[in-house]
Amino acid sequence: MFHDFIHNITLWAAVAGWLAAQFIKLATYAIRERKFDYGFLFRLGGMPSSHSSSAAACAMSVGLRTGFGSPVFSVALGMLALIMIDAQSVRRAAGQQARLLNQMAEEFYRHHKFSPEKLVEFLGHTRMEVLLGALLGIAIALLMHGYFPEWAAQP
Repeated sequence: MFHDFIHNITLWAAVAGWLAAQFIKLATYAIRERKFDYGFLFRLGGMPSSHSSSAAACAMSVGLRTGFGSPVFSVALGMLALIMIDAQSVRRAAGQQARLLNQMAEEFYRHHKFSPEKLVEFLGHTRMEVLLGALLGIAIALLMHGYFPEWAAQP
């Protein structure tokens, strides 16, 4: 049982998809700002979408293991679509609302003496960030299935 868990290529493809996206965010920030901020490993938003990358890696791995006509792949594909829509629309809208609320709080602060707690504004993704995250996840799943064929062959 533990052996099956450790050698679950679909699980590791999803984890690798998330990690790859987060490290890309960290690296691009470090290059752009000329400093490291390890907080990028745990932040939401940005290029590429780690949610899309992880979900796409999972869906592609499921498709490669069970067949692209299987009911399990259909479920994985449906979840991928929901995650991508959420990342691009719902969470992006929440980030825009947080930005507006922060502006309102700052304006209010100018006239009243209190220290507003800022809301997180960097939540969602653009369509391009979601698409590139999904493509990254697909590439990672294909690479993992190529490098670990014995894991992919397990039931």
